[in-house]
Amino acid sequence: MNDSDPALLSTLRADRALTVVRAPRIDDPAALCAALVSGGIRTVEFTFTTPGVEQIVAEAVAAAAAAAEQGGAAALVGAGTVTDEAKAEAAIAAGARFIVTPGLHDGVAAICREAGIPFLLGALSPSEVMRAVEAGAAAVKIFPASLVGPGYLKDLAGPFPGVPFVPSGGLHADNAAAWVQAGALAVTAGSSVVSAAAIEAADWSAVTDRAAAFVAAAKGS
Repeated sequence: MNDSDPALLSTLRADRALTVVRAPRIDDPAALCAALVSGGIRTVEFTFTTPGVEQIVAEAVAAAAAAAEQGGAAALVGAGTVTDEAKAEAAIAAGARFIVTPGLHDGVAAICREAGIPFLLGALSPSEVMRAVEAGAAAVKIFPASLVGPGYLKDLAGPFPGVPFVPSGGLHADNAAAWVQAGALAVTAGSSVVSAAAIEAADWSAVTDRAAAFVAAAKGS
């Protein structure tokens, strides 16, 4: 494993959660990140399924830097659904602090290693986990998690005790704790925390409330 930015794993370990944001448009990524941070989720993944995501990442990164300079809590902003080298290069150029793929991609891994950017590679089978580890992934994204359940992750943790797993897909406040108890470093919150409707309505208080509930559930508190 290779976490060239130790802030990523330490933040995930502390929060037990990250958010993947999927929406047709995101007009105020800074406000969205602030709402998530207020709810206790500091790791935010914007995806290439959103048009113009490079600008969204750049704006969110700039806002996070400004918040940090003022001594406040700041988001750790990354890019996901990175499926080829061009997307990886664009995300890194925009300032992404980490990269996430839905599956294994040697070219993306190579670009991230060269740039010194931590990355999460998607995997499901034991063989895929081994390949992700060999590629230098900071953590392994178990996707789609909804197909296998927490028991599967517990079985994977047997032969891979030192691998940080981050399940993604179909997770929500009602099942987050089961995944953490099964050995997940952190769990991924999706539309149950950040819905496209909430983003469109700029309902940041709802985002904060849902983030807080998700984090509390993941931590079993």
